[in-house]
Amino acid sequence: MELKVINTSGKAAASISASDDLFGREYNEALVHQLVTAYQANARSANSKQKGRSEIAKSTRKPWAQKGTGRARSGMASSPLWRGGGKIFPNSPDENYTQKVNRKMYRAGLASIFSQLVREDRLIVVDDLVLDAPKTKLLADKIKSLGFGGERVLIITDSIDENLYLSARNLPNVLVLEAHQADPVSLVRFNKVLVTRNAVAKIEEVLE
Repeated sequence: MELKVINTSGKAAASISASDDLFGREYNEALVHQLVTAYQANARSANSKQKGRSEIAKSTRKPWAQKGTGRARSGMASSPLWRGGGKIFPNSPDENYTQKVNRKMYRAGLASIFSQLVREDRLIVVDDLVLDAPKTKLLADKIKSLGFGGERVLIITDSIDENLYLSARNLPNVLVLEAHQADPVSLVRFNKVLVTRNAVAKIEEVLE
């Protein structure tokens, strides 16, 4: 399939041919949802700790007799049913939140996202994106000249230029990634995905 290309001034340039398997795949919503969920789950760190009933510093004496008081039977004050008691299913720092995603599924899911971005005109290929100096204003003006001012923009390059990386750090709505770093959450989250011509070939090399 053919992808439209723009130059650094925002004007149309010669189109490039791209893989149909990567940029022309049918959208699989269930797979993309699984991919995004697994990616976010795998980023979690189990750093919370709660106490179970055996860890609560309370007396284990039976509060009152089993029968004859007219009150509900109770075993100990550390019961999860009582205020200040232990948790029934306490969080543990050893909790494992990871979800396994097969390599084929991951590649198919990313291809599905890229294809949907193309269909929605949210993926734009640019000839090149180079800055003369590490200046935030230079990158902001360049993005605005490309017609993406005020939108969340994900920039994907074949290799990160230091000037480009440093210029994007202070822009809250701009993120710069290398082709092999493209992840499903970022691709879904940003309104526009700006990909350099060389990055397209790099993405095809990584995902095929």
